[in-house]
Amino acid sequence: MASRPRYLAGQLRKDLARKMVFVAGPRQVGKTTLALGLPGARQACLNWDVAEHRERILRRELPPGGFWLFDEIHKYRRWRNYLKGIYDGRPRGQRIMVTGSGRLDLYRFGGDSLQGRYHLLRLHPFSAAELRLETADDLRGLLRLGGFPEPYLSGSEVEARRWSRQHRTLLVREDVVSLERIQDLGHLELLILRLPELVGSPLSINALREDLQVSHKAVSSWLAALERLYAVFRLAPLGAPRIRAVKKEQKHYHFDWSVVPSDPARFENLAACHLLKWVHFEQDARGRDLELRYFRDVEGREVDFVVVEGREPRLLVECKWADTEVDRSLRYLKARFPDAEAWQISATGRKDFVSPEGIRVAPALKLLRSLI
Repeated sequence: MASRPRYLAGQLRKDLARKMVFVAGPRQVGKTTLALGLPGARQACLNWDVAEHRERILRRELPPGGFWLFDEIHKYRRWRNYLKGIYDGRPRGQRIMVTGSGRLDLYRFGGDSLQGRYHLLRLHPFSAAELRLETADDLRGLLRLGGFPEPYLSGSEVEARRWSRQHRTLLVREDVVSLERIQDLGHLELLILRLPELVGSPLSINALREDLQVSHKAVSSWLAALERLYAVFRLAPLGAPRIRAVKKEQKHYHFDWSVVPSDPARFENLAACHLLKWVHFEQDARGRDLELRYFRDVEGREVDFVVVEGREPRLLVECKWADTEVDRSLRYLKARFPDAEAWQISATGRKDFVSPEGIRVAPALKLLRSLI
């Protein structure tokens, strides 16, 4: 398992032959390991967090050879201008790769744009398809341990919990401090502890503000920072003229779904991560105009996930913990978008059939294994 190439390896090699490549994703998701699997990468790596490497970067003392790998260089305020100069002056055939635990497409800090000079690839945690899971027990293991390589490969729930606590601490004490202008780290840590309990429900910033006794602006800025650092992601509701959808309330999920305390909510979070991984791959590697959203209307009907392409729903997914009747909200949305593929997946159920409305009801692996 540990030696199996990650799902982005092939696309990474293709893109490096054309442009500079940014590989972004959560802390400890395997970006550096992916990079170091490329020929010559170990001799070519310069890590901004290492003082000696940082001095070499600033002096432009770059490694010999046809490959340069910059890790965490987005923590340098003028990194975009630096890379623009390096790229524009590179020797013919020079390959350049940049890895970082923040959203490299958002950390601009001014200066000239790098638009047109790079491809962005987003690396996600392990998924059922990448791991080639086959049984319900395999899926339960992934649900318990999370998809990050170290805790998953440990096979131990105790080690996974210890890893998760340390991961949260490093996120706040290192990444937030180096990349965000946030002073109140204590309340930010309280927010991070509170968020897993709210997965699957519309996220109310006002309610969080009251819980934490801080301003609306502070909570909004902290959530945005956690998104930029790939700790959480938020989904906007589907808004279509033919349905009375809500327009403002967002739902949030964690890249490390093991932090979610409730089994049904954790399963929903796992499904969200699988779908987002597929959407990001289709965007990054194939240029598709996909978005991941959810549906909720003013009558209270709700469908967990809707994949939209060109403003049209293409995939509808409802998550259930066990076998149950076909969800009425899913039937409602499928009736209004009959061309969309519709699934009701369950974590522990065994039923597998197609309903009269054309909805596939199946164990979760039937859908998740078909993604990426």
